[in-house]
Amino acid sequence: MFPVAKQNTKQIAANRKAFHDYFIEDKFEAGIELAGTEVKSIRLGNVNLKDSFCAVKDGEMLLYGMHVSPYEKGNIFNKDPRRTRRLLLHKREILRLQAKVQQDGYALVPLSLYFSGPRVKVELALAKGKKLYDKREDAARRDAKREMDRASRGRY
Repeated sequence: MFPVAKQNTKQIAANRKAFHDYFIEDKFEAGIELAGTEVKSIRLGNVNLKDSFCAVKDGEMLLYGMHVSPYEKGNIFNKDPRRTRRLLLHKREILRLQAKVQQDGYALVPLSLYFSGPRVKVELALAKGKKLYDKREDAARRDAKREMDRASRGRY
């Protein structure tokens, strides 16, 4: 698996909700198959990763639920904003991720969308879902850290 390379990149969108809903185990980089007007719309920042997920179907990795707003000047060339998009990974990587998802109860969640040179890339995470008590525990830990930082700066 290829780790995520973060040099010479420009982030377009992030899925912050994924960090709230999942424990992130591992991260991967994948290319994404897009139409020309979708790339232009993404360059303008008209994309939303919230509630999107990945799944393997017929040996292909697919991204569901990503919303790319139609390009204003695209007229007839615009695609459906919520269409399923194919992710570009090696077959071996797809099979390995599919096995993890089926056996261990992991989910594949997109974390961010970014430009790596001229290409659009997706940062995928192999993640396990959090329970409600895990989310509460994280919130309590975050609040305690905030209080300690505030006290150490003398702003209390």
